[in-house]
Amino acid sequence: MRVDLHIHSAASDGALPPAAVTRAAVAGGLDVIALADHDTAEGFAAAREAAPPGLRVLPAIEISAYAPAGERHVLGYGIDPLDQGIERHTEEARGARARRMRAMVEALADLGHPVPLEAVIEEAAGAPLARPHLARVMVAAAIVGSHGEAFGRFLGDGGPAYVPNEGVSVAEAVQRIHAAGGLSIWAHPPREALAEELDAYVDVGLDGIEVYRPRQTKEATRRIARLARGRGLLASGGSDWHGPWDVPLGSFAVPAEDVAPLLEAMGPDSFTATSSGTRVRPRG
Repeated sequence: MRVDLHIHSAASDGALPPAAVTRAAVAGGLDVIALADHDTAEGFAAAREAAPPGLRVLPAIEISAYAPAGERHVLGYGIDPLDQGIERHTEEARGARARRMRAMVEALADLGHPVPLEAVIEEAAGAPLARPHLARVMVAAAIVGSHGEAFGRFLGDGGPAYVPNEGVSVAEAVQRIHAAGGLSIWAHPPREALAEELDAYVDVGLDGIEVYRPRQTKEATRRIARLARGRGLLASGGSDWHGPWDVPLGSFAVPAEDVAPLLEAMGPDSFTATSSGTRVRPRG
């Protein structure tokens, strides 16, 4: 069974609408996916509704959080996508992301590359504004030749047009995920931060680490897996896929046995689809 627990849709900064993500997942030979959009779970219902028999779609979210050393992302698995706390978080994030985008557009203009903010808003199509939206507009305007170049030259962390996003602390992200019935996983942890920060995050309730990722050496994967086991943490894994500009969905997958404890902790009935929407079934 092939699993990818870190996929983005157009509900945040991915290229495909949630329903199209499920079709791409089936075409890529995936059996279990988690829609983990940035700071929102609004795409889950459409993805779950469109999923054909044989494809399990799990509710998730990727919360932007901050530590003294920089931006951190916390995945929340098995959350109730209609939880009021998650919905409030999404609205807060929309405002923060709009302010950040305005600042990045201004930074690009100062660098001699003006981009209309309206074009970025149109590209986002109602989703919370994010750097991939700006990158796609920059490609369309021939400022850069590719999405990767946009990040490499301008928008990547520490780049000349990079602006840190406002966000909650890691502890607050973990609390919001737990309050919504979910499990908290540190997404794509920077190597240098793992040793310095992991114990502090475990102390505030972190449930696991994203261990299995593409473009990561086997030795790095083994090292992170050892850290997770040593602290009794769950292991997750996924492609962090945003769109087909990189590779087709399904090019990277995690064997189900590698993340079995996480899947088991979520439970087979972590959600149910109903005619009026999608609700998480109470646990315990």
